[in-house]
Amino acid sequence: MHILRHVYRSGAQPELAPPAILLRESYREHGRVRKRTLCNLSDWPAAHIEGLHGVLKGGTVIPVEHEAFTVIRSLPHGHVAAVLGTARKIGLHRILGPEGNRCHDLVLALIVSRILDPTSKLAAARALSPATAASSLGNLLGLGEIDEDELYTALDWLLERQPAIETALAKRHLANGTLVLYDVSSSYMEGRCCPLAKRGYSRDGRRGILQIVYGLLCAPDGCPVAIEVFDGNTADPKTLSAQIGKLKPRFHLDHVVLVGDRGMITQARSTEDIRTAGLDWITALRGPAIKALLQSSALQLSLFDDTDKDAAEALRTSVVAKAQRSPAAFTKQTTGLTKEGLPVHSFRSLLADLATMARNTIVTAITPNYSITVLTRPTPIQNKALELLGVSM
Repeated sequence: MHILRHVYRSGAQPELAPPAILLRESYREHGRVRKRTLCNLSDWPAAHIEGLHGVLKGGTVIPVEHEAFTVIRSLPHGHVAAVLGTARKIGLHRILGPEGNRCHDLVLALIVSRILDPTSKLAAARALSPATAASSLGNLLGLGEIDEDELYTALDWLLERQPAIETALAKRHLANGTLVLYDVSSSYMEGRCCPLAKRGYSRDGRRGILQIVYGLLCAPDGCPVAIEVFDGNTADPKTLSAQIGKLKPRFHLDHVVLVGDRGMITQARSTEDIRTAGLDWITALRGPAIKALLQSSALQLSLFDDTDKDAAEALRTSVVAKAQRSPAAFTKQTTGLTKEGLPVHSFRSLLADLATMARNTIVTAITPNYSITVLTRPTPIQNKALELLGVSM
């Protein structure tokens, strides 16, 4: 049985004659194949004709009261794909340790969550669990149900892995003769249970509040390599010896140049720690040292100041002149568009934009017990962002 659209070609204007839509069947008679018309469907609505056409091809009729497709879950996905894909692209999942370990997957989820939406461990556990998921991250990593105690256990696992992770990062980013950047900061703490929490100089401007101090070692391009947490009342120079201990015995670097501010690399530290270890260093001069250079005529002030501003401006070359914004940068600022005509985003607004790409779980009326996953079609700017990152959905 089939549907035939028959167009009449006779008459003065055959193209104006509507086609006859016939329901026909084939049959055999005396060994010959014959056809006959069962019904004229020309007066049927087009939707009904298409429905019958689908049934004749083996399709299933869905009652009017049932929806053909039902979206049973829709989770923000694009920003997860971008961050998790980038983490895997740079090999972060391999540096953390062997895969197939639940603590490994939980730590990776915590890192990605920290970039997407920094929250407490309790909130992170809620956002990763299937019933209360805030994104597709938990689903992509196959985490299942999570409670906050598991996340703290994963952090303990990460602490044990820290030396191996830092050694792997140092091997990738540091080499003999390179610069090593080091600086210290602090963060205030709530609660009274942390043994490292002490009152000290607060960079957060929260006087009288417990805090911790942490020192960060970076490669010349600013990539973090190692971090260490100290008592909250530890002075910056006191943290330096621990870093020197990492560079030589742990990272096997015989000669590097340590770069730090003048509050970090003091005369005492350069004599007792850095020089003794056979390392070089770069730091800023303090006031008395600058005065001594000036008095010895070793410092030429004309390099730093000039009273004849007009002459100085005339002699200034393009190398040292103040940089001017390019026409492209100025256009981007004034129009809010890139040269491709795409909207200019900040990091946070781009993540929010990418998050509108959803991972939809759908069931059909024909197979209600089997779900399928359909991703939202990306917009041009979302496509461009994923293309620049080199990741796919």
